[in-house]
Amino acid sequence: MIHSPYIRKPASVQRVMGTVLLALVPGIAAYVWQFGAGILVNLALASLTAIAVEAAVMRLRARPIGIAIGDLSAVLTAWLLALSLPPIVPWWITVLGVVVAIGAVKHLYGGLGQNPFNPAMVGFCVLIVAYPALMSQWPAAGQLDFATQLTLILGGARELDGMTAATALDSLRTGLRGGSGVDAVLAQGAAFGVAGGKGWEWVAAGYALGGLFLLATRTITWHMPVAFIAALTAISGAFWLADPAQHASPLFHLASGGAMLAAFFIVTDPVSGATTPRGKLLFAASIALIAWLIRSFGAYPDGLAFGVLLMNICAPLLDMKTQPVVFGHRGERR
Repeated sequence: MIHSPYIRKPASVQRVMGTVLLALVPGIAAYVWQFGAGILVNLALASLTAIAVEAAVMRLRARPIGIAIGDLSAVLTAWLLALSLPPIVPWWITVLGVVVAIGAVKHLYGGLGQNPFNPAMVGFCVLIVAYPALMSQWPAAGQLDFATQLTLILGGARELDGMTAATALDSLRTGLRGGSGVDAVLAQGAAFGVAGGKGWEWVAAGYALGGLFLLATRTITWHMPVAFIAALTAISGAFWLADPAQHASPLFHLASGGAMLAAFFIVTDPVSGATTPRGKLLFAASIALIAWLIRSFGAYPDGLAFGVLLMNICAPLLDMKTQPVVFGHRGERR
């Protein structure tokens, strides 16, 4: 019998990143099940690009290449970016996004642990602003076989009017701005499932399952996922109850788009987010508010990436204003 005090072995970067990659597997499996194996091609391409860019930059900086690649941080960034993109984007879109995320956002600020912005979300925002048409081509669940997806990814002709469909968030936004009510839009659109986007409900459930694994292994704390989900539920729920004809239910917002991916895997980035307990709650809740505002009133169907980047700017201020009281000094903060 070993008695206290107990000393926990410090977690290495490689172990933490590997655990997060493992937690993404249920969501990826659901993604493949509902939308096809094209996403696996994007994940492989993004991973290889991230490793190549990481090695090239570390060589230019005269830093150890093996350690940088082995910590898996670049691969995790690549996966998060690839999972945020449509699974049939041309290969060069994925490569460009990863180059921006790793080469510019991560390493121009000093490398791992120094970047003030979430690299994957910067890469996504650059792509959505620069190539809005390509970034809006999403296949419907079960609509494209793997051969067709692979052809599109590798640069095949993109005659997609009959093959792709607007996402649930985009379909809802377009219908509401056309004068229809929520119920009428949901009844007519093929993009909608039982609770949210058709097929995306299963993907969201997979991400949530992986997020619970991260909580169980104490890889992340509860503050940000709970604050994000609670805030998105409360905000969307209040407007839904006030005017259900013009605002979707909280379940729709949680089960559509990248809400669950953001809650457990993006908002919880330990480098670019807030670090104090109260700061984490405010950080994640604010992202949920911004995302809902853009979804409901903005020019883009989903605003999660923009919400993350805006709150990355505020993270240092949140940490400064929410420092806990110093032990033994009532009312004084560090």
